Amino acid sequence: MNTGDRAHPTAAATDRSRPGRPPGRPDAGLPDAGLPDAGLPDAGLPEPGRRETGDGPAAPPGSPARPPWSARAGALHPGAWWIWALGLGTAASRTTNPLILALLIGVAGYVVATHRSDAPWARSYTAFVKLAAAVLIVRLAFAVLLGSPIPGTHVIVTLPELPLPHWAQGIRVGGRVTAEGVVFALYDGLKLATLLVCVGAANALANPARLLKSLPGALYEAGVAVVVALTFAPHLIADAQRLRAARRLRGRPDRGLRGLLHVGLPVLEGALERSVALAAAMDARGYGRTAQVPPAVRRTTGALTLGGLLGVCAGTYGLLTAEGGTYGLPVLLAGLAAALGGLWLGGRRSLRTRYRPDVWGVRAWLVAGSGAAVAALMILAASGDPAALRPGVVPLVAPTLPLGPAAAVLLGLLPAFVAPTPLRTPAPEEPS
Repeated sequence: MNTGDRAHPTAAATDRSRPGRPPGRPDAGLPDAGLPDAGLPDAGLPEPGRRETGDGPAAPPGSPARPPWSARAGALHPGAWWIWALGLGTAASRTTNPLILALLIGVAGYVVATHRSDAPWARSYTAFVKLAAAVLIVRLAFAVLLGSPIPGTHVIVTLPELPLPHWAQGIRVGGRVTAEGVVFALYDGLKLATLLVCVGAANALANPARLLKSLPGALYEAGVAVVVALTFAPHLIADAQRLRAARRLRGRPDRGLRGLLHVGLPVLEGALERSVALAAAMDARGYGRTAQVPPAVRRTTGALTLGGLLGVCAGTYGLLTAEGGTYGLPVLLAGLAAALGGLWLGGRRSLRTRYRPDVWGVRAWLVAGSGAAVAALMILAASGDPAALRPGVVPLVAPTLPLGPAAAVLLGLLPAFVAPTPLRTPAPEEPS
């Protein structure tokens, strides 16, 4: 009896235990390194030689259902959310009016509350809000303890002043705390807090894995590395928590240097094992292949990318300085065009297909356009009436709400009405 044609029972059992994976696939039997069977493409690793559109093949019977936040029907492009949030952040950087800043925070919070899914990354908004509050408190504490460069006449309290040596002139610890200095610190800290809230809104609304999949082909390797890091980080945290709980149950210390050594080494060993398993799975799928491009194309790609980045730096510097206002914008636009051309040429060496590419539709244009409109209108308002957007503190006056900039900020609410509402997992019903 010829046994050479018989499949190994372990490999056959492995193939049958994985629904949707055909027998004889090169990576059959390889461990998944903590990733689901179809998780590699969804995590931002497109499968070479395979092109699928729509929502992909239907899940086989008996397989676990995909979470609602991974559904792509009507999903908005993640880049649109980032452009919208960066537009709100640009508007916040042009003003210190607390009323306008509070309106920007309210707009971002309302859109997040109406369109945040139950995905893991959507929980980051609360952390960004707490970070923004901490930044505001720290800024006020520095103004109270270290003083403020703003002169003031309304003294709130006089703290004991710490004498400093002569080489520390210009720095004081303690002393008079004026209302003007505290209000100036409040305005400055609130602006930075608003920027953090806008960035948190983008993190809570945009799927990071799908955003990395939208990178150009020249940045494919960098996107894969970031996706793998984002995928393995939760596993490291879960391993550390599991090992600490096991040591506590055994009555062994889980804190201090000794506990760190006994917990850190197993976590590091598990991370290395997962890395080797993932490398084997990616090698079986054919990752890392590049196309042969002519040397002239490679040199042109490098020149365009490097020249474009230098042009972006020079143009940004020109826009931030008063002397470079005439050449700043043209140099910045030319640098962006050169950098984009270099990225486009660099993508020709990437042999891959896009797994279920995200479509930039009408809703994405509306969401991105609303953020860009808020930024553009706020820049125009800051140049036309700077006193309304930057209220003074000497003399100390109450800020007023300018109607034009306020109406421009309200344009940021457009995503709440045009963006698709994400599906949410229904809460389990209580047994009667």
